[in-house]
Amino acid sequence: MKPAYRLFVLAAAALCTVVATAAEKYPSRPVRMVVPYPPGGGSDITGRAIGAKLNEYLGQTFVIDNRPGATGLIGTELAAKAPADGYTILLADAPHTINALVYSKQRYDAIKDFTPLNLIATSPQALCANPSFSASTLKDLLALPRAQTEKLAMGSSGLASGPHMLYEWLRLKTGLTLNHVPYKGGGPSLSDAVGGQIPLVMNAVPAAMVFIKSNRLKVLAITSPQRHPLLPNVPTFVESGVKDFVSFQWYGMLGPAGMPKDIVATLNREISRAINAPDVKDRFTAQTFDPTPGTPADFLKLLESEDKRWRDVQKQVNVRLD
Repeated sequence: MKPAYRLFVLAAAALCTVVATAAEKYPSRPVRMVVPYPPGGGSDITGRAIGAKLNEYLGQTFVIDNRPGATGLIGTELAAKAPADGYTILLADAPHTINALVYSKQRYDAIKDFTPLNLIATSPQALCANPSFSASTLKDLLALPRAQTEKLAMGSSGLASGPHMLYEWLRLKTGLTLNHVPYKGGGPSLSDAVGGQIPLVMNAVPAAMVFIKSNRLKVLAITSPQRHPLLPNVPTFVESGVKDFVSFQWYGMLGPAGMPKDIVATLNREISRAINAPDVKDRFTAQTFDPTPGTPADFLKLLESEDKRWRDVQKQVNVRLD
């Protein structure tokens, strides 16, 4: 073997060793976990619970970086543009696919600009009512004259929010028209429903659960495919006659597009391990979050399904934000 060629082979082997060693050491420095909402909400609580376990399992700090604004758009766009080296990941939730569709200037592609890492948990959404409201089930509400329902105020967490788009989907499938009232967040809409300022509100079950348990709200229907164990007396939308009306609030981890496969495998494995930790699982279950770890391919399938559903709804209702 010629000396020059021998040196080339040795150098190439050394480079491969360095690359392999670097990959084995991931993460070798702190990882930024972008949460596109303020501290204290469902996404923040979920991200911190998983981040704490990843600190423990991987021996590096997973720093929570709260970047609120535009229903998650600002933080999500930041994560999409970060280097795809595994040192910036995103705690995404259901508005991830909706935001990519409703803004007049598209800021990211919900599928192409991200690498799915793992789905963390899902929870059903619910149509709730003040206890004084005449209807006790969705079937009762659907039976009311349209001239009456058009005057009924239904609160959501904002224009083009998950609950708003869920209502629009329900309207398209059933013809039920309500007086949609967009609030600046789910909390205020729930509070007004509890206080009787509005009769109806659409929101995720975990946010509404404290009011449901204290009988300050009643649930007309939930969006899960089957009745929920913590709400066994509440019918689903499907049971109530709305075919295929199944939807979830979901939380999952994404990275920028093009992440190395070995880093994706590491994060997927350790996120699953965190989700399955007894203390995390118990905490999620108590909050009506159903732990749902799986493969990146599983998560991609969910994202594609979400994108298709909301793209179809958006084409028909044309909700737009600046």
